[in-house]
Amino acid sequence: MRADLRRHDKGRWGKGIRSREGGYARAMTNQRIAVIGGGLMGHGIAQAFAAAGHRVAIQEPDADRRAAILDHVRRNLQLLGEDTAVADLIHPQEILADAVAGADLVIEAVPEDLALKQRVVAAIEAAAPPHALLASNTSVIPITRIMEPLADKTRALGTHWWNPPYLIPLVEVIQTRDTGDAAIAAMIGLLTSIGKTPVHVRKDVPGFIGNRLQHALWREAIALVQNGVCDAETVDAVVKASFGRRLAVLGPLENADLVGTDLTLAVHEHVLPDLDRSPGPLPLLRDLVASGRLGMKTGAGFRTWTAAQREEVAATLATHLQRLDGVERR
Repeated sequence: MRADLRRHDKGRWGKGIRSREGGYARAMTNQRIAVIGGGLMGHGIAQAFAAAGHRVAIQEPDADRRAAILDHVRRNLQLLGEDTAVADLIHPQEILADAVAGADLVIEAVPEDLALKQRVVAAIEAAAPPHALLASNTSVIPITRIMEPLADKTRALGTHWWNPPYLIPLVEVIQTRDTGDAAIAAMIGLLTSIGKTPVHVRKDVPGFIGNRLQHALWREAIALVQNGVCDAETVDAVVKASFGRRLAVLGPLENADLVGTDLTLAVHEHVLPDLDRSPGPLPLLRDLVASGRLGMKTGAGFRTWTAAQREEVAATLATHLQRLDGVERR
């Protein structure tokens, strides 16, 4: 862990860690985790912690969704060839206060609605122990906005997990202006202990790091189709058959250093002035949504999809991620 992440805050949160004889640094395998929201991300995050031996309470108010949580987790574990007994460490709850009672870490993973998230984090603070870390899982909403209702913002931070959480190693740990150093260090330490790759996002900007990079690419991809340069299939083929193959082992700035910053500058002088600069979503994307072409779930988006094609894409992705995960664990 980086030295600057090991400093303990001098405020109340830092004292809380020290009063618990080292807090997270003490017993990384015996933490009580609470996840609020039992959807795709929520039960996946719960699975990631349970697989590392942590007890997890997961709160989901919808009875049908709550009843399906453990089945989803067991199915995931079976596909991974892992022990389905891991699911026994996960305890679905109906009531939020019951889920967070005695928790060391609470992660809200409710839908991407700012007002809803603010209500949930306020309820968590009212019911969770004063030492507990409070985290929000969001893909794009600034953590500072989500945590506005809290009285104690020093223990609040963001954790952006990627789907599926039990296979994708990255978790972006987002620091607000109020987050204490000890809270960041504790979260990074805990995530590292369960085999994740946490990164410290030092400024709370919309989309954090990963989604800013991803959607900058998506905007230019949409612009190429919108402007008649090529069709959607060609965009996807170009990425998958060229630089996409390098991305798993060579980040963009590594690549820039590999080819040379002088060549990178020369390319930028020519191409950057011609890239799309739209400050909002492109008309093509708005038109697709307005016409009900919502992607694979409706059978059409930028491309058309049969049920068999959807299943093939999902299976290919799952196999690819499992293979990478297996390589990384060895």
